Amino acid sequence: MECEPAYADVLAARELLAGLLPVTPMWSYPALDEVTGATVFVKHENVQPVGAFKVRGGLTLLAGMSPAERARGLVTYSTGNHAQSLAYACAAFDAPCTVVMPASASAEKVRAVRALGASAVLHGADMAAAQERAEELAAGGRGHLVSPGDTPALLAGVGTAYVEIFEARHGLDAVVVPVGSGTGAAAAGIVAAELAPGCRVIAVQSAAAPAAHDSWRAGRCVERPDKTAVEGLATGRGFVLPQRLLRARLAEFRLVSDEQIVAAQRLLASHAHTLAEGAGAAALAAVLADPEGFAGQRVAVVCTGGNASAAEIAALGGGAWPVR
Repeated sequence: MECEPAYADVLAARELLAGLLPVTPMWSYPALDEVTGATVFVKHENVQPVGAFKVRGGLTLLAGMSPAERARGLVTYSTGNHAQSLAYACAAFDAPCTVVMPASASAEKVRAVRALGASAVLHGADMAAAQERAEELAAGGRGHLVSPGDTPALLAGVGTAYVEIFEARHGLDAVVVPVGSGTGAAAAGIVAAELAPGCRVIAVQSAAAPAAHDSWRAGRCVERPDKTAVEGLATGRGFVLPQRLLRARLAEFRLVSDEQIVAAQRLLASHAHTLAEGAGAAALAAVLADPEGFAGQRVAVVCTGGNASAAEIAALGGGAWPVR
């Protein structure tokens, strides 16, 4: 089992990232506050160089590796944003990178991974099949296998976003974090315990892919059907490392429907001038789903990514939500 990262690891990651990534903005929007009945601060991780928060983890991982480890190359599996993160980091540190993606991965994300110089291997119907193929490639000498959920350096890296959040806004009542593998919410718990112990960390996942939610409630990692159209939340199992941290620090774990996520995407576009992919709108969807619970509160919602597919963008204009 990988070691459990601590707040000191997040601070170390912040030092590593200081010359590589700027602080991302966090804004409030009066029109959005009026609709939600809360004071909502949107953390704009959608403006990262790969359009998502995960780049923080990828760069932290590569920056901490030796030249020999980098030369060996890395192999991972992902529906998109983790893939782009690792591809971007490997390009920055001149390391070979292979990413196995489900055959249903969006053409935009596959193209982005390849444009960054990584090898994108399309395999299988879901993340489980992609993981199996990645493990085979790593065992065959293609490179070091990187789990998107159970790699401490990735978790420490994404934790730097929450240092920025709590330094920028004091007195937050809650921070709401979308969950795929759970690294973001787990990292939020680590940082909140140090900088904002009175702030509730609330995780949110699609009800159509509730593996992380159900793992947290069960107290052990479980598998669940993955039927969501939201690529960034499309995981069929819990990950051991983030689940252990979530059980220790998470205040609540909520589920929202894919339809509620689409509504939140539209609201971010119209009221906050923000293009969010589905996962990036899930936190706001959770706030919209419970207006009484968040009324009058100061809430940070993390827009984890802006890599919306062409189908998602079309759906924002009233078209049908894409079906996987």
